[in-house]
Amino acid sequence: MHTVTANGASIPALGFGTFRMSGPDVLRMVPEALKLGFRHIDTAQIYGNESEVGEAIKASNLPRGEVFLTTKVWVSNYKADDFRRSVDESLAKLRTDYVDLLLLHWPNEAVPLAEQIESLNAVRAAGKTRHIGVSNFNRTLLDESVRLSKAPIVTNQIEYHPYLDQSVMLEAARRHGQSITAYYAMADGKVFKDPVLTDIAARLGKSAAQVVLRWLVQQEGVIALSKTVGEKRAAENLAIFDFELSEADMAAIHGLARPDGRIVSPDGLAPAWD
Repeated sequence: MHTVTANGASIPALGFGTFRMSGPDVLRMVPEALKLGFRHIDTAQIYGNESEVGEAIKASNLPRGEVFLTTKVWVSNYKADDFRRSVDESLAKLRTDYVDLLLLHWPNEAVPLAEQIESLNAVRAAGKTRHIGVSNFNRTLLDESVRLSKAPIVTNQIEYHPYLDQSVMLEAARRHGQSITAYYAMADGKVFKDPVLTDIAARLGKSAAQVVLRWLVQQEGVIALSKTVGEKRAAENLAIFDFELSEADMAAIHGLARPDGRIVSPDGLAPAWD
């Protein structure tokens, strides 16, 4: 597996995500993912499974420094005192004294962005996270976060799959020396039946999922999150570093983007998307 370097952070290009994953599934799958060779685990306060993620990483017997661990602060915890308390609670659940990356999960206009960024920086200065970032930010919020932050913002975790053009956000991230971390790569399963993707997959002897994950990590500065509750699929998702997509294949997949391609845009959380 290769890594993505962004503003001083070295992040494994393929992560194992735990969104909407039950505690028992986390306890079963995270150790298996780490055994297979995943070294990047992604969770969040709102997922309700940080305790199981922490238990699973401990059960793997891997040294803490070998696992890149990301969690996210939920929007109701953005006030400074709540922020610090919630991070300490996350660390206790995760059974660690630091995470590798701490993100603001969604924008929240109820708390000034300057206060949110100041809290991120304070937690980093206290050694509770090695790196900081954001999630689901548009270009305006991203630019303002960079302006406000003493420490570098290393990633913006956003929805990204073949049906959603994220060129604007990719350009913004690259301008700031950041990475993009892509979630919802499978577009709620739409990729599995897409003829463009299945044709490329058949020609290469790969699956459509492998083609999509390869398309993501083959782009400069892009990290992909994969998620599955099946051991066989986890191994398949990891096997994307032994082939490359041609320029024509990359272009064909980019060509699947459409104006209504966005899937995740919850009322009360989503910003004005670029």
